[in-house]
Amino acid sequence: MSPFFLRGNSTVCEVPCRKRTFNFPNPDVCVLMIKVLGNSWALFLGIGMLMVGNSLQGSLLGVRGNIEQFDPSLMGYVMSAYFAGFLGGSWMAPQMIRRVGYVRVFAALASLISAAFIIYAVFVTPLAWGLMRFVVGFCFSGVYVVAESWLNNSASNENRGQTLSAYMMIQMFGIVMGQAVLNIADPGGYDLFVLMSVIVSLSFAPILLSASPAPLSDDTERMTLRELYDSSPLGCVGSFLLGGIFSSMFGMSAVYGAQIGFGVDKIAFFVSLMYVTALVFQYPIGWISDHMDRRKVIAMCMIIATLATAMGSMFSENVLYIYVAAAALGGMANPLYSLLIAHTNDYLPPSKMASASSGLVFINGVGASFGPILVGYMMGWFGPDGYFIFNCILCALIAAYAIFRMTQRAASAPADNGTFVALPTRGAVIAEVAAELYAQEALEERDDDWQPEGENLSEDKT
Repeated sequence: MSPFFLRGNSTVCEVPCRKRTFNFPNPDVCVLMIKVLGNSWALFLGIGMLMVGNSLQGSLLGVRGNIEQFDPSLMGYVMSAYFAGFLGGSWMAPQMIRRVGYVRVFAALASLISAAFIIYAVFVTPLAWGLMRFVVGFCFSGVYVVAESWLNNSASNENRGQTLSAYMMIQMFGIVMGQAVLNIADPGGYDLFVLMSVIVSLSFAPILLSASPAPLSDDTERMTLRELYDSSPLGCVGSFLLGGIFSSMFGMSAVYGAQIGFGVDKIAFFVSLMYVTALVFQYPIGWISDHMDRRKVIAMCMIIATLATAMGSMFSENVLYIYVAAAALGGMANPLYSLLIAHTNDYLPPSKMASASSGLVFINGVGASFGPILVGYMMGWFGPDGYFIFNCILCALIAAYAIFRMTQRAASAPADNGTFVALPTRGAVIAEVAAELYAQEALEERDDDWQPEGENLSEDKT
C-alpha cells in the first residue's frame, strides 16, 4: 500500500520535540564556543581554502568549456560526475576514517583534489574532465565527512548549533571568494588551474601542523530508505527534487552565464548572488519555520522561487531580471534542505533522527547526480533559458507536493516542532550532526519509557 494511505499499520512513532526557547547566550557557553573555535581554527582555515578551490573549479570549467565550444548537454554530464563521485565517497569515507584516522584521510583526499585540478588544464577534453570531476566529488565528500565529524565531536550540545553555523558561514564565504578569484586571470590559460591547485595544497598544511587532537569516529544506526519514505514522503521527494536544483546552481550556473554572453566578472557576480542571499535568508526562514507549519514555509519559499525563475526565463534579455531570479533562487532554495530535515525530524522518535537525516542526504545526492545532465539537455532544446525553466519546474513540483501533503494530514503544533539548525547544502555528515542535536534535546525531556503526547499514532505520516 502506498505510504500516502497508511493509517493503522504505520511502524513509525511520532514524537513532538521540545519547544524552542530563545535566551541570551550563557557566559559559560560562550567560553566553550571560544574554546571550540580555538581548537578547530586549523580545520576552519583548511575548509575555507578548500571551498575557494571547489567554488572556483565549478565556474572555471563552465567558462572554459564554453571557450572550448563544448556542447552544453555534454558539459552537463561532466558536471554530474562530481555528484556521482560524491555519492560514492559518502559511503566509503567513514570506512577510511576508521582505518587510518581523520588527519590522514583529509590530507590524502586534499592531495588528490589538488592533482585533479592540474589535470584539468593538461587534458582539456570532456572525458578527462568528467573523470576528474568524479574523483574531486569523491574526495570532497570525504573531506566533508572529516570536517563535520571533527566539529561534531569537538562541540558540546550547548554550542553545537553555533559551531555548525560558523562552519556554514566559512563555507559560504569560501564559495563567494572563489568567484572573486575567477576574475584575476584568463580562464583560457593555465594560471587559474594552477592557482586553485596551490590553494587546495595549502589547505591541509594547517591541519597537519595543528597540535589539536583529532576526535574518534562514532558509529551511527542506519534507517532503510523504505522506512524513511514511509515516515516522511515530503522529506524524501523534496530532498530528491532539491538535489537537482542544488546541482544546477553549483554545476551549471557558469555554463548558463557563458551561454548568454556574460563576461567572467558578471558570471562571478551571478553565481555569488545565489550564495550571498542564501546566507542572508537562512536564519529568517528557519526562525519562521519554528513558529508555523514547516510545510507552509516550504511551499511559500518554492512559490517565490518558481515565480522568480519563470521571470528569469521570460525576461532573459534584461540583466536585472536575471540577477533577481538568481538571488531569489539561491535565497529560497538553499535554506530548504535544512527545513526538510527539520520537518522530517518533527515526526520521528529520537533514535531514528540521525539515520533519517543521513538517508535524506543520500536521496539529495541521487537527485543532484541527474540535475546537470537534464539542465544541459534543456539548454540544448530551449537555449540558455532552459537553465531557469528546469529550476522553475522543480521548484513548482516541490511547492505543489508540499501543498498536497498538507491535505493529507493536520500540522503539528508549532510549539512541538524541533529546533531549526542551519545546514550547508552539500555536507554529508552535518545532517547527522544536526539530527543528533535534535535527539539529545528530545531525550533530555523523556524517560526511557517515553510515550507520544497528544497525537494519534494511526494518522498518516507526512
